[in-house]
Amino acid sequence: MRAIICKAWGSVDDLTMEDVPPPVPADDEILIEVKATSANFADSIMIAGKYQTKPDRPFSPGLEASGIVLACGNTVTNCKPGDRVMAMLAYGGYAEQAIAKTGDTFVIPDAMSFEDAATFPVAYMSSHVAIRWEGRLQPGETLLVLGAAGGVGLTAVEIGKAMGARVIAGASSAEKLAAAAAHGADDGINYGTESLKDRVMALTGDKGVDVCFDPIGGDLFDSALSSLGWGGRILLVGFVGGIPQIPANRLLVKKRAALGSSLRHFRWHQQDKLRQSVDELFRWYEGGRLHPLITHRLPLERTVDAIKLLTGRQAFGKVVVTP
Repeated sequence: MRAIICKAWGSVDDLTMEDVPPPVPADDEILIEVKATSANFADSIMIAGKYQTKPDRPFSPGLEASGIVLACGNTVTNCKPGDRVMAMLAYGGYAEQAIAKTGDTFVIPDAMSFEDAATFPVAYMSSHVAIRWEGRLQPGETLLVLGAAGGVGLTAVEIGKAMGARVIAGASSAEKLAAAAAHGADDGINYGTESLKDRVMALTGDKGVDVCFDPIGGDLFDSALSSLGWGGRILLVGFVGGIPQIPANRLLVKKRAALGSSLRHFRWHQQDKLRQSVDELFRWYEGGRLHPLITHRLPLERTVDAIKLLTGRQAFGKVVVTP
């Protein structure tokens, strides 16, 4: 089979496409014929050797995929050969076949395309577990989404609206804010040209927001923390802008909370809640409430270009690679 291969820690430019033997599933694993996979910022971090896990090299990167089940291990009961599925992967998505754990694999609705399914495991699922289980967003509350036109940010906008919240989108350009508005954002803040905190307070009558979804971190975090109202929760889901420091007194004085949310936790420790998240996302998708934005579709041999579209911040929504 063809696969994109990383042989040494370094740049995405060093990736190569090669013919390699297909993987063989263990007892609790599923072999998937990959129909689509999505590029993620984390791919570049893994390739550089700076991700939380470091696969043995050589390996194929890629953290999610959709496709058709080819074979199942002896203990797999949630799907069978021929099923249409999506899966979270330890790695291996940029290939014609990939291995997934049985608990990380989900049969997709009949109406869901493979391309749409490939956008769900990382972005939609990460956003949902953060907002539903950590942020405890309630109908009528206000959700501030930073990086609102990104692959993860747009999913948070849609999920916030599906949960009955008022959604304020934050992004660095008018074009990005237009994309967020098209996916349901009620208001927008261009933090490239205006003060995030000042605009939040103006939009909320000085009350602040109830929940902030932050995949950016960096310099924006300080303003986002100040934008929380009494009892506000800021959700830390990524640090593409840098890792911020949190003065504890600023949490105490307004009963604020800073909460880290990792999809890994739910995969490894709370699979019941993960399953509930997937079920709700599928209901919303089938009900026409979720509309994955795929701005680029590239073949497997252009995987490097796909990852660079994200690291260069040249793409809204998701970039999908199709073997």
